[in-house]
Amino acid sequence: MADKSAIEWTEATWNPTTGCDRISAGCDNCYALTLAKRLKAMGSAKYRTDGDPRTSGPGFGVALHPDALAVPLRWREPRTVFVNSMSDLFHARIPVTYVRQVFDVMRETPRHTYQVLTKRAARLARLAPQLEWPSNVWMGVSVEDDSQRDRLDHLRKVPAAVRFVSAEPLLGSLPGLDLVGIDWLIAGGESGQGCRPMDPAWVRDLRDQCVSAGTAFFFKQWGGRTPKAGGRSLDGRTWDEMPQPRLLAESTTVATTVPPVVSIRTSHGAGGVTTPSPNGALIRWLTGAIVQCGGSASRSSAGLPMTLTQVPGAVRRRPRSFSTAASRRCST
Repeated sequence: MADKSAIEWTEATWNPTTGCDRISAGCDNCYALTLAKRLKAMGSAKYRTDGDPRTSGPGFGVALHPDALAVPLRWREPRTVFVNSMSDLFHARIPVTYVRQVFDVMRETPRHTYQVLTKRAARLARLAPQLEWPSNVWMGVSVEDDSQRDRLDHLRKVPAAVRFVSAEPLLGSLPGLDLVGIDWLIAGGESGQGCRPMDPAWVRDLRDQCVSAGTAFFFKQWGGRTPKAGGRSLDGRTWDEMPQPRLLAESTTVATTVPPVVSIRTSHGAGGVTTPSPNGALIRWLTGAIVQCGGSASRSSAGLPMTLTQVPGAVRRRPRSFSTAASRRCST
């Protein structure tokens, strides 16, 4: 783990676990596997466990590091943290009890923003209802080519404040992605020895899809012998867009259906789409959430009465210029 990271879309890394196993084409030239082998040779205590040589390697066996759980508690200044840059938190050999401990630390340090990335999207979706999802946790899946697009469907089931996709290394085109409920997409080419080339047309298509869908787009690198060898410019500019987190309640629950409405007539205001509900309250569609105002309600962080239920797949995007404070205004 490091107080600072060279990864363009984050600021620091935190590894409460290390080690992993290859499961898809994007893993074939894994930078973490290569680095773990080097760290083991240097005598690093965190990389003593060897992995299965068929899918992993020296120093890259899955290992838990409870002593690392407290690291973010010691970081006084807020920072954006990439969780498990040297592992996958949703690996099958990481117990759900330990995953909960990691989430507990993230919840207890709201000054930080955590970015969790996995290739094991199916297990993520299975465990999501067993976890508490604080508003400072961003959840992402890796999608390196068209064969892995189903990971997006699993991600949409997760009630995270930000859902994102890492298309790095981008190994093929991803035409016609369903970006409903996806807030951010990172694209990048592979780097290092044996790196596989990325077709510029694949990147441009992803950028155009994001622009059309209103999904923030971040172009990390072209790739090459080193991460910075090809630069980051795409058609004469850099793309460093960042997502805007959804409005979440302190305790977020997952719903599978959208409540019925009395009327199909809607009014489009600054807060999104507002629809009358069967009990006469208003249901307002906001950045991937349904906010019901009035009736029996809990308190939001702004002190306004509301109940909020995250509904995967039922998403309306808030305009970028629309403020969070304004999004919380409701009336009955």
